[in-house]
Amino acid sequence: MSVKILDNIFWVGAVDWNVRNFHGFTYSTHRGTTYNSYLIIDEKIALIDSVYAPFSKELIDKIKVVVDPSKIDYIVANHVESDHSGAISEVLKFAPNAKVLGTARCKDGLQKHYFGNWNFQVVKTGDEVSLGSRTLKFFEAPMLHWPDSMFTYIEKDALLLSNDAFGQHLASSGRFDDEVDEDILMEEASKYYANILWPLSAFVTRKIEEVQKLGIKIKMIAPSHGIIWRGNPMKIVEAYLKWASGAAKKRILVVYDSMWGSTEKMARAMAEGIISGGVETAIFRLPVSDRGDIIKELLDSKGILIGSSTINNGVLPTVAPFLDELLGLKPRNKIAAAFGSYGWGGGAIKTIEENLVKAGMNIVSPALTINWVPTYDELQKCYEFGKEMAKKVQ
Repeated sequence: MSVKILDNIFWVGAVDWNVRNFHGFTYSTHRGTTYNSYLIIDEKIALIDSVYAPFSKELIDKIKVVVDPSKIDYIVANHVESDHSGAISEVLKFAPNAKVLGTARCKDGLQKHYFGNWNFQVVKTGDEVSLGSRTLKFFEAPMLHWPDSMFTYIEKDALLLSNDAFGQHLASSGRFDDEVDEDILMEEASKYYANILWPLSAFVTRKIEEVQKLGIKIKMIAPSHGIIWRGNPMKIVEAYLKWASGAAKKRILVVYDSMWGSTEKMARAMAEGIISGGVETAIFRLPVSDRGDIIKELLDSKGILIGSSTINNGVLPTVAPFLDELLGLKPRNKIAAAFGSYGWGGGAIKTIEENLVKAGMNIVSPALTINWVPTYDELQKCYEFGKEMAKKVQ
């Protein structure tokens, strides 16, 4: 059913309880997601974003409960990506006279996605469209998280329709932040930021500061995934500023894979050393751990140790994708070190360190390597290495 979020403003989106992966299986969505679309009823009627194409009928049915879809005057496309724009073509079958609004890059992107000869009006920062008692105001938000992205703002309600910014992948029977578990909500919000927006942190900070300087009041934030922030919308804004700054806990992750158990023994000894140094830690073996979850944990951790046995003069195939993720995300203000075991020839350590440097991390060297199976004394070295890492994040 549609949900009234403000007077004459309705959520008409879809809840996807079953999706478990996003962005080509790079981001796990253990708790599903939502595709949020918002219908504004005034002298003119506007639909803000749509839903993923498989949920088009659900969107149309929800709109019909509120108003005849043929009366829609505007469809605002805040973002090209298919999970938000996929149903626009279907909506236009019911609302053939509707005008589509979006940035110039959005227009180009939608044309390449859907090849539709749509009635399109390009909008830019500061442009406004009056609906009657309400006015839509647009703010381009390039790289949050695509070049075409923008926000739509309604001053009368102090409502920010932020598309992919401030969202979460979270399916829920509640539509608002005060209707769901706060810990789960912030966990999913941080995972969303870490896996999607982290490499764009400079843009995040710049856009938030820009909006703050304009003195725009915000009483509600309605993103295109997850719940709507109405209880305390500035909580997520403050969290974004914190995450974008690189602030993190005094915690060190130990992430590794091991061929025959030697590197695993090193990882456990290092973790014991970290704990003895008074610092929190968590161990993740890559084949049995979810990369998206590890990335979320790294967002709020100051340090990371990455280990691998050597194979073919490089890292294990299970470790390589994680290093690729770090290259793309470029985590800020992290202290990192490499470790691992080898037989007759090394190479894994060099590969790990090269990737960590490219990802912009602060490398602790020399790395710790062990030939074959670690002895008691060598495990003590691993323990001391962990203690030293703990000091570095204090």
